[in-house]
Amino acid sequence: MNESVLSVQTVGCGCRFCGGPLAEVVDLGMSPLCESFLALDQLDAMEPFYPLKVWVCRHCFLMQLRQYVSAAEIFSEYAYFSSFSDAYIEHARAYAKAVSVRFGLSGESRVVELASNDGYLLQHFMRLGIPVLGVEPAANVARAAEAKGVPTLVRFFSTELAAGMDKADLVIGNNVLAQVPDLNDFVAGIARLLKPQGVATIEVPHLMRLIQENQYDTIYHEHFSYFSLATAERIFALHGLTVFDVEEIWTHGGSLRLYLCPADAARPVERRIAEIKAREAEAGLDRMAGFSRFAEQVRASRWNLLDFLIRAKWYGKSIAGYGAPGKGNTLLNYCGIRSDILDYTVDRNPYKHGKFLPGTHIPIHPPERIRATRPDYVLILPWNLRHEIMTSLAYIRDWGGQFIVPIPDVAVFP
Repeated sequence: MNESVLSVQTVGCGCRFCGGPLAEVVDLGMSPLCESFLALDQLDAMEPFYPLKVWVCRHCFLMQLRQYVSAAEIFSEYAYFSSFSDAYIEHARAYAKAVSVRFGLSGESRVVELASNDGYLLQHFMRLGIPVLGVEPAANVARAAEAKGVPTLVRFFSTELAAGMDKADLVIGNNVLAQVPDLNDFVAGIARLLKPQGVATIEVPHLMRLIQENQYDTIYHEHFSYFSLATAERIFALHGLTVFDVEEIWTHGGSLRLYLCPADAARPVERRIAEIKAREAEAGLDRMAGFSRFAEQVRASRWNLLDFLIRAKWYGKSIAGYGAPGKGNTLLNYCGIRSDILDYTVDRNPYKHGKFLPGTHIPIHPPERIRATRPDYVLILPWNLRHEIMTSLAYIRDWGGQFIVPIPDVAVFP
């Protein structure tokens, strides 16, 4: 497949960053909002589905979705709580310790996290004696943070909000930039919130890893944008922020942690920025060719997964799921996997127990259900946490149970 195969057209007002024309990358069909879990009495009601079609800007190469619903409709009440992953909590603890040492944070400093969720990260700064503030639009999640003693402002972050806030030594935005419809306003707000010598760190799933490792399930309506380092750097530069360092981290299947400062803060720029951008260019992410084969990869992955699952059911095997993450709902809806294939799924988050997955209506139970029903296979939907999950469920080997990991392609582990 060559560049000319990509469908090119202008969609709405064009690219959400630069306004440029968009080309279609892959069509994942119609899908519901991935965090819109259903109660039993909602199963017979009409459920909204929206196109899950992915586009790339032909000018700045920002991969993105159209916006079909407001951010308030998605995020005012949310089902994702970061604290239910032990690995992610440890990731947050290690980050808080390292960044506090690197930038000399103390009791005189101020740390603000945007989309602070349930306080999973800011609690570690508090234990170090560093003043914090969380900004979190989902009231139900913010209550969990407040219960930990983490002061939280229940608002959407914006330039207007930043203008009324005390300036910060450190601004954190982990896995939030993708969820922002108005990128320019959000990034301008970060620039306004920072002190002249302040630092911001932003974690985003890396577009290069998404494409190379076929992580199509990380695409859903709640994630409006998908970033390469080169494109992210261009977005921040427009608003007076310099990317002076970057780390490649394990979260969400491979992410970037970007270190930003005001352009006139004169921090030295680390060499690894140029090294990662060179690898992105080698992968073709600075031209349309880098996106041309993704749709073909995605279709092949779906066919292989369905082939395995259908054969397993044909031979009388039982299959349960582990997890109810957003990415799992994209995968299940795109592949057409429902309760005739996946008997149920389990999740550690009590908020989801007794509910049903959007679109597929697969029931969600506590993790103990797996031990009680002894399935032949467990399909790991949050595959980025597969090592943690396989360790916690090692007991399924007692009855010959095996694990299925669906991404980048179906694989079975004893």
